Formats: sequence, structure tokens, C-alpha cells
Amino acid sequence: MVVAPVISHTSLPMSLASIILRPRITEKSGILSQGGVYTFEVTRGANKPSIAQAIKALYKVTPIKVTVSNLPARKVFIRGKRGVQSGMRKAVVTLKKGDKIDFV
Repeated sequence: MVVAPVISHTSLPMSLASIILRPRITEKSGILSQGGVYTFEVTRGANKPSIAQAIKALYKVTPIKVTVSNLPARKVFIRGKRGVQSGMRKAVVTLKKGDKIDFV
């Protein structure tokens, strides 16, 4: 009897395009982008080196520093109904001086 090895989902390589979900466009991120710092929403399993590789591959820029934070879920009250705004993982990427990302 042959037993297949157990492979966790974290050990599988992620596609670089699936790591970056979307740019996080806020007032604060707009101010930071003038200084070469950009924010992105990323997948839960993404780590700093994989985020840096994905930014380099997708936007053709050189990231110098990547910081990652987990934002918790929040309870919200909209139109008289209670709900939950799901949490996410946010990456703040600092680019090499002179590099720029244009979001259309």
C-alpha cells in the first residue's frame, strides 16, 4: 500500500499574479505614493519575498522594502442593518528612488 505525502497549501508555489489582489487606493496611500510607497491588498498566504517578486514581475519596478500587516474584520452598521466587513492582508511596498507605478 502506497500512501501519498501530505502537501500543505502553504508549501505550494503561488502564481505571482494571484498574490497581488488589487492596489489599495485611499487618501493616505495617495499621499504616500508621492514618496514612492505603494499599498496593495494581498492574499493571506503571501510573504514578503513573494510579494516583492510579484511587484517586480507585474509592474517592472524594484521594491526595496516590504511591510505586511493583517487588518482584522470589523463590525459595521449600514442602512439599518448590522454586518461584518471582512479582514484582509495589506502590503506596503517602498520602491527604488526614481521608480513609479501608474494606476489607471
